[in-house]
Amino acid sequence: MIKQKKIAVINDFSGFGRCSLTVSIPIISAAGIQCCPLPTAVFSNHTGYEDYFFEDYTDKMEIYYSKWEKLGLSFDGIYTGFLGSDKQVDIVADFIKKFASPETHIIVDPVMGDNGKTYATLTDELCRHIGTLAYGADVITPNLTEACILADIPYNENTAEAGLLPELAQKLISLGSKNIVITGIDQGNNIGNFIYRQDGTYNMITSPRLGKPRAGTGDVFTSIITACTVNGMSLEESVKEACHFTEKAISLSNKMNIPSQDGLCFEPFLKVLSPP
Repeated sequence: MIKQKKIAVINDFSGFGRCSLTVSIPIISAAGIQCCPLPTAVFSNHTGYEDYFFEDYTDKMEIYYSKWEKLGLSFDGIYTGFLGSDKQVDIVADFIKKFASPETHIIVDPVMGDNGKTYATLTDELCRHIGTLAYGADVITPNLTEACILADIPYNENTAEAGLLPELAQKLISLGSKNIVITGIDQGNNIGNFIYRQDGTYNMITSPRLGKPRAGTGDVFTSIITACTVNGMSLEESVKEACHFTEKAISLSNKMNIPSQDGLCFEPFLKVLSPP
């Protein structure tokens, strides 16, 4: 009997702005996988807008997934995104312990900062706590800033040019992460995504830079990597698929003059993710 795969996605829900769960749900579903969201918070729209409604869901998360535990659920993949408190990190660690089997793919997007700076809402202690999840993951998808935070080394925007990416990624492997994808690396007219595997092999996948950064791009990117990985694709194939998909979505968004805070117009391309 063919069994449909399931991925639990732990992230916030933003009703407008195309990020977090409202990105992951359609992308993972289009890949033929059942997406099971576990919300960490509910937003009317993401915080890049001037005003928004927000409700913290931390105190409800354990009650929520206790019902899944009673149903005896298990997951082929668990994907975690932005976590805003130490308690949320502890809850996610408990969730993984309860619901992951040895065959479950754990994908962690350690959302902590960008451009050399930690996000204002995160403390150094919380970043170290998030690292405890990343260090046990099958795949982590930090940007260069987040990779430096996890490795506890000073940020250097010239890391790629200096040929130090393998050394940085190896540090993360030595701390317990199994495979690394350092995303969004500035390469002039291109954006690079550096893949480093547990066996020490590595390579860079590049795509053209298309305008200014857009909200939710990282969520789109990691959602595709997660779905492809659970569907049995290699890490390199998964990253290439994510690059191609986001490139198409960014290009269309630019043509349609969609504001950057509104995210990527990815919906017309969901069909390309459908399994044969």
